[in-house]
Amino acid sequence: MKQKTIQLSIFFALAFLCAIPSFSQKRLADYNQALRYSRYSRLALKIIPQKKSSSTFLAQLVIEKIEDQPNFNTYSFSYALADGYQTAIKPEDVTILIAEDLKYDTDRHWVFEKEIQIPENQEQAILLFTALDTRQGDEYNYHIDLKSPFVFDHPSFGAYYANGVPFDQNYLPAGEALLFKSLAGPSIHSFFYPMDFEIPYPPMETKPAPVPRELEVKDKGDFLSNVPHELDEKGYYFFQQDTSKSTGLLIRTTHDAYPKVKDWDEMVDMVTYISTRREHESLLIAEDKKRALDQYWLNLTRNPEIAKELIREYFRQVEFANILFTDFKEGWKTDKGMVYIVMGPPQEVNFYLDREVWSYQGLDESSKIRFTFARVKNILNPHYYTLNRSRAYQPIWFKNISQWRSGKMAF
Repeated sequence: MKQKTIQLSIFFALAFLCAIPSFSQKRLADYNQALRYSRYSRLALKIIPQKKSSSTFLAQLVIEKIEDQPNFNTYSFSYALADGYQTAIKPEDVTILIAEDLKYDTDRHWVFEKEIQIPENQEQAILLFTALDTRQGDEYNYHIDLKSPFVFDHPSFGAYYANGVPFDQNYLPAGEALLFKSLAGPSIHSFFYPMDFEIPYPPMETKPAPVPRELEVKDKGDFLSNVPHELDEKGYYFFQQDTSKSTGLLIRTTHDAYPKVKDWDEMVDMVTYISTRREHESLLIAEDKKRALDQYWLNLTRNPEIAKELIREYFRQVEFANILFTDFKEGWKTDKGMVYIVMGPPQEVNFYLDREVWSYQGLDESSKIRFTFARVKNILNPHYYTLNRSRAYQPIWFKNISQWRSGKMAF
């Protein structure tokens, strides 16, 4: 049986190698990574780097199994290291991964671990992780900057589930525990921020969002690595091994229902994106939030069955936004989450050193609308983006809100 598995792995690896010239002779900026945000993905990829030295990283390549009982041999996995977003990735840059390379194979995850060496004088290094679904040719990509002008550094430790698999989410229900493992010292320091963030302004609102004057923080002190550590409060935690450095690990702690909606009050907050100001203010002051929300959806559609479907669809978008875009904010409150909820999953996604661009069909079939998210250097998140707002978004934004309110939006 083991020999048969090896033969199958080699077969699919060879098939993958044959396909490489058709798609790998292009720049990372040219890859359409829309499957990363699809509601119908079979897999979710993530790269979790840990720094071993100034030029060496332990890269944990994590695959979450979304489809039921996936077969490893229906996918071809590989990784490549690029020295820039505009550099062509050649076949010789690609390393194929087979079943014998797996570190973990659990009910929920496949995990590879690879040591990545970067030349000392190289100023930029991007690690690209790819999964090719050999059944229909779908290509899943995930990348992360190991070295970049937008990255302070990477931590020398990581968080893990109880079974030893790297923690591949950005959020955890408050009160649950994680295991922290370190490549360096025995202890890790934690800070807690009990923050509740404002809902973002719409894309056509060009005035700057308000910034809190004070940031409350609780110094939680040191705890030992390799011992389960409970994250007991709701907000976000920032973990560091060396508090004098600009690097660490961020984890948002949430209510138990997250990424789904918790209660009627939270639902009221979330419908702001498709509501008028008057409608939303009425919902906020309503004593019976459930009754007010029921009436709100019925007023939009004038049809109970359409209202039920609209509610289901809208809060499914919220759930996906929370899964995909949570950082120190809840995913639905981020700029990306807002655009994702109203516009739906983007048809094209392209990454550049300083920005991420989402493309949608425009107001007619021959046009496109692009949302550009500018990359911001941030100690909490090495891949943090904010939307470049413009009044030019107003026509397509109002069109999509009108579709939502008429019950015609479907993804």
